[in-house]
Amino acid sequence: MDALKRYVLSAEKLHGDDVPVPVLEPGNGKTKTGRLWTYVRDDRPAGSQAAPAVWFAYSPDRKGEHPARHLSSYKGILQADGYAGFNQLYEKGEIVEAACWAHVRRKFHDLYQAHRSPIAKEALERIAQLYGIEKEIRGRSPAERRAIRSERSRPWLESMQAWLKTTLAKLSQKSDVAAAILYALGRWSALVLYSEDGRVEMDNNAAYTASGIGGVMPRSGLCRVGAD
Repeated sequence: MDALKRYVLSAEKLHGDDVPVPVLEPGNGKTKTGRLWTYVRDDRPAGSQAAPAVWFAYSPDRKGEHPARHLSSYKGILQADGYAGFNQLYEKGEIVEAACWAHVRRKFHDLYQAHRSPIAKEALERIAQLYGIEKEIRGRSPAERRAIRSERSRPWLESMQAWLKTTLAKLSQKSDVAAAILYALGRWSALVLYSEDGRVEMDNNAAYTASGIGGVMPRSGLCRVGAD
């Protein structure tokens, strides 16, 4: 287990996530909710031949002290959602935050499904353009991905940021659409990091898949659960 943990944490970029898990309390037959922290090394989308791997760590709660301990020696990029417990990891600058466009997209998708919001629809269409570029360059080297993203994705991102700001100014700050826009703008630097660094993905789906949200780690990968 230690060897796998070292292998995962030696990556230049990690995907991180956590999910609730039911845990049986000894003696009374009842369950409580713990957390399973997921750390994924998977650089295949950037053309790497290194084996993908995932390290899991259990904790009895979701306090930020747990990922801080797990990644106390890590230096690199952490791609994760907007969970506040991760924030302290970025304070020293040794771990760089990369945010997740899948989370941004989900908020607009839910709004469109619930209200057929035209703003949400346009946001989804703009995000789809970005994902279309990613589909084309999957498996290319970091240098190639950075060059293509700089040429093609950056203009889309700049346009979207301007559109989000203009749209937000016309909305009630208490509306659900405004909340979705504020979520995106509040994480903008971390959201656009992928366009500046070819090692970074557009989203954190590698971690969600490994956590069981979207499935399991591919059979070619390695995984292990460790204690916190």
